[in-house]
Amino acid sequence: MSDTLYQIMGRHRAEPLPERKPSWLRVKAPGGENYARLKGLMKELDLHTVCEEAHCPNVGECWQHGTATFMILGDVCTRNCGYCAVSHGRPPKYDVGEPARVASAIAQMQLQHAVITSVDRDDLPDFGAWIFAETIRQIHEQLPGCSVEVLVPDFQGKEDSIRAVLDAGPEIYNHNTETVPRLYKRARPGGRYERVMQIFRFAKQVAPHIPTKTGMMVGLGETKEELVAVMHDLRAVDVDILTLGQYLRPSDDHLPLDRYYTPEEFRALRDIGMGLGFRHVEAGPLVRSSYHAWEQVQAAGV
Repeated sequence: MSDTLYQIMGRHRAEPLPERKPSWLRVKAPGGENYARLKGLMKELDLHTVCEEAHCPNVGECWQHGTATFMILGDVCTRNCGYCAVSHGRPPKYDVGEPARVASAIAQMQLQHAVITSVDRDDLPDFGAWIFAETIRQIHEQLPGCSVEVLVPDFQGKEDSIRAVLDAGPEIYNHNTETVPRLYKRARPGGRYERVMQIFRFAKQVAPHIPTKTGMMVGLGETKEELVAVMHDLRAVDVDILTLGQYLRPSDDHLPLDRYYTPEEFRALRDIGMGLGFRHVEAGPLVRSSYHAWEQVQAAGV
């Protein structure tokens, strides 16, 4: 990495944000045959996707590709993170029939790789672990050739819940780190950085053969040194796959954006991550945890 780039990444925003998003963050409006088909299928089966709920900028590309990240356990979260567009409040009734419907949709789509995530369900005794586990089992039963990636909440660090999901045999166990320790209290008040590291440490103890994955967003005011320190922490608990993407403020009520990272800076971060020993690093302005998930699986040799 050049000294100039190191200096740019090592400090907070040096100049005001531009009035318009940089060109590398502009995407086409969603559309196309596959997009319309998937949208209709989600509505028909009463399913939610994080693609829509979290206002993901890649929804058009991924849905046209025939890939979607299913959001189970409803669309209302028990936590109120400062960066997240998903609604928070009192979640809907527990739906034991949801795993079968999700698996049915995935079977109809004939996916090779499915991503399953959820809102936080701190209101449930197991924090939603059974629904995750049953969804994995249902997908493997209805479409045996489909690999399953779960992007799970922290389950408040409860080992029984983590173990229940791992015992169901997902091909990838994913939990997002999101940001650096200094910003946790402001960005993720319900989460704990130390808990994230313990989750990955425990996951490798229980199922060392299952690759682990995490994602972070940049642009909240972190420094380059803080990002690299987190990468070191993640490798210390043997995380295999890392995604890095630009934070985009969902509304004026969410955390302010500190600055935009350039594609060059993302390439530099990717190189640092690969140098630390991650099996795969997906880094770019539009990268989200499940963006190009099908390619990450192949790159990581899953």
